[in-house]
Amino acid sequence: MSGGKQKDYLADLLADDQPVSMDEAATTEPSPPPSGTSGRPARGGGMALLGRESALARVASGDVRQVTQLRLDPARVRIWKGNARIQARLNEENVRDLIDTIIAEGGQKVPAIVRRVNDDAAYDYEVIAGTRRHFAISWLRTNSYPDMTFLAQVADLDDEAAFRLADIENRARKDVSEIERARNYASALGQHYGGKQRRMAERLKLSEGWLSKMLKVATLPDIVLAAFADLGELTLNPAYKLSQALADERRHKSIVGAAERVTEENGQRAQDGQPPLGGTVVLARLMAAGEADKQRPKLYEGVSRHNRPALSVTTASRQGLTIKVHAASGADEDEMVALFREALASHEYKTEVE
Repeated sequence: MSGGKQKDYLADLLADDQPVSMDEAATTEPSPPPSGTSGRPARGGGMALLGRESALARVASGDVRQVTQLRLDPARVRIWKGNARIQARLNEENVRDLIDTIIAEGGQKVPAIVRRVNDDAAYDYEVIAGTRRHFAISWLRTNSYPDMTFLAQVADLDDEAAFRLADIENRARKDVSEIERARNYASALGQHYGGKQRRMAERLKLSEGWLSKMLKVATLPDIVLAAFADLGELTLNPAYKLSQALADERRHKSIVGAAERVTEENGQRAQDGQPPLGGTVVLARLMAAGEADKQRPKLYEGVSRHNRPALSVTTASRQGLTIKVHAASGADEDEMVALFREALASHEYKTEVE
């Protein structure tokens, strides 16, 4: 998506915002940029933040209605459940750059986007975009900066519009991993688009092939992702190859086992004061796991009287067998029945021995 279209898109999402009541700290003016930045955000905002500036400029010009900004107590603001970021992975260390910036600038300068909530007495708003800013302000308030407030821009959005708006910002942010975005897309597919990938791709202005790849990546299980200390190191193409490898029943167990061993090793390294294994190393270990299983001989292979493969058992578990019937073997019906019985007998024998 081009920069101009992205700015207009964000402005359009905000064009129907309704003014809400404002407390004493509220303002409808955008915060001034830090000195020496020529009106552009100094770090991390990308085109999504420029799009928000465009939206605010349109408010000032009268093209759209007022967009309200408030300074809030972060304890009264929850995180929207449709947010892409895995909140459990936010900590002081990986938000330290933002915390330091807020301290240096005397407060939060770039507003988050929130909407009102009416279903929970404990909260007044929920964060659509800006969970890292929410974490930073919350941390500062409990660590020597009790007067810090959470600067937020209030928008009136339904869930699908909120998802699209958050997606625009996430595309421009390097600190939202592709794994997090992929899972967010998978969740949104059923919630907002009736499971229809084409409709979702059209609404988000994405290629259907790229979206399909992201949805495949979203199938990576937590037990495997836990091996990566930094999900940002697992980018789309390697993650897609890993998800394909896991889909191979012959390799799945070995890859999961390798992931568990890496997670344990990283835990031990943390106790010893060592950094975790890098994403490239972890990925190489996982992709190597099960390669021998992938090439292992079939559990059973029966040949026809013409000495051609006729029937084979490719997988066997407590749930049953996977039997492949080969074409052009030359075997007749009686021969195939005999081979089928032989395959079953072979499997029962192996099960007893094991």
